[in-house]
Amino acid sequence: MKHTLILIGADKGGVGKTTTSRALLDFLARKNILARAFDTENPRGTLKRFYPRITEIIDLDNVAHQMKLLDTIETSAVKVTVVDLKAGNLSTALDIFSRIGVLDAAAAGEFNLALVHVVGPSIASLDEMGEVAGYTKDISYVVAKNFINETNFFEWDDRTYQKYFAKLSDAKEIEIPKLNEMAYEQVDLAGVTFSDFIANQNAKGRAGKFSFVLRGYVRKWMADLDAELERLNLINELIESSRSPVDEEGTE
Repeated sequence: MKHTLILIGADKGGVGKTTTSRALLDFLARKNILARAFDTENPRGTLKRFYPRITEIIDLDNVAHQMKLLDTIETSAVKVTVVDLKAGNLSTALDIFSRIGVLDAAAAGEFNLALVHVVGPSIASLDEMGEVAGYTKDISYVVAKNFINETNFFEWDDRTYQKYFAKLSDAKEIEIPKLNEMAYEQVDLAGVTFSDFIANQNAKGRAGKFSFVLRGYVRKWMADLDAELERLNLINELIESSRSPVDEEGTE
């Protein structure tokens, strides 16, 4: 079955792309979908801190590291790959993928390719949408409006946003709801997944001492986010096409 490659990124920093990657990996895990991840924030790797077992840190400018990611598309037993692109690396990554034929291969149906573009509350994010439009014609393109770190999200009015959004062929959009600041900070300090925080489980797999109240905020946030991802359908469609016959038998 086809492999699914999901890129998550933005050229502007501070818009919450790694949080979005974490949320998506949690969503996949709750759907019993095995995924692997690549963190391009070399050498530190924020995503790897939360998903050490399934995440590998790479430098996307390094050809050998490009091979680690792309040459394993056909051979990996795990059919869904999530790539967390470091801040400022979205346009560069798309240019690299275009030059070495990744976009053409996806357009030819060799694997599924989706881009989740995380946008923030600035005109710079709107301009980014226009800049990446040239790369998204033959791939699944999702604009993720991330409210998690902002009380008042957009500096522009909805008419301005829709003008930019209308220029994007077949684009979809989701909203990542706001999470209580204290709850977000506590999950970050704990260094665990959102799901483990809710389950009161620490990084060593033992019972944690996380606040009942803060776990409640995260639980509600995850439920709202799940509803957004379910409404989108795109991720579900990509995942379904990545399931192997064994996966399908196991879910019956």
